[in-house]
Amino acid sequence: MRGLDEARLFYEQQGRAMLHERFGDVEDRIAVGLAGHGSQCFGFDDAVSRDHDFDRGFCLWLTDEDDARFGVALSRAYRELCGRSTSAQSMMAESGLGVRRISDFYRRYTGSAGAPESWQQWLSLPSWALAEATNGEVWRDELGAFSAVRKTLQSGMPEDVRRKKLAARVITMAQAGQYNYPRCLSHGEAGAAMLALTEFVRAAMETVFLLNRRHMPYYKWSLRAMRTLPLLADMAEPLEFLLTGENGGEADGLKLQLVEDICASVLRELKEQGLTSGSGAYLEAHAFEIQRRIENGAIRALHIMEE
Repeated sequence: MRGLDEARLFYEQQGRAMLHERFGDVEDRIAVGLAGHGSQCFGFDDAVSRDHDFDRGFCLWLTDEDDARFGVALSRAYRELCGRSTSAQSMMAESGLGVRRISDFYRRYTGSAGAPESWQQWLSLPSWALAEATNGEVWRDELGAFSAVRKTLQSGMPEDVRRKKLAARVITMAQAGQYNYPRCLSHGEAGAAMLALTEFVRAAMETVFLLNRRHMPYYKWSLRAMRTLPLLADMAEPLEFLLTGENGGEADGLKLQLVEDICASVLRELKEQGLTSGSGAYLEAHAFEIQRRIENGAIRALHIMEE
């Protein structure tokens, strides 16, 4: 069973009763679910995942005011319910289980107590942070404070910011995959060619997530998450092959063609969404076209590679 399903079952079987019996007068002010850091929050965990940063439990999110009122008592009750940690804790991880203030949860990912309030904030936020802030599941939130921020982070990115991010990634696809990869092969620089190909794959994945209006998670989960997208999910397999397939000789020719095929698929979707028009298979010109169609003058004036 996935960790996300286990957490929901644990809440339904034991956590819900604890909240009702001990905090019945305020239980409708407590948001409950599982989200944040960790493969289980994405539903990507397996047996290997359980060796570290993986404990039984769920998240309880409170407003600042409610945390001051009953947060300590709720934390004590939660620890009594879940017991001591049984999983090794890595140096970089911070357990998100248990009682947390809503403002602290989102501050970890956005740098503020809630959703970004300016296009500059949206532009500066990395995709992985937004992915972790909006993953998992929320099982109850009668108050709605936690879910309101979550909804904004999921679908509230300004369109001009999305276009700016797309322009930067599409031009990277052109430069790294269509231009530098074949040139590095021609120079006999095999290592540089693989670096160029890696940059192309990363930019292509980010482009696909932006075209889906989704946030791409941390790199080790990117391909897996990409396979679940409604648009261009079938590109995950050729992108993975670019990283894992053999190199040299005929294999290089196959990869060169795959790069062009991937660019063509992306270009078709860019046109379908009205982000560019015109002919030409080289993506650089289309990246500049995406930039020109940004309505906000300050965003449009940024360097095309800036994000």
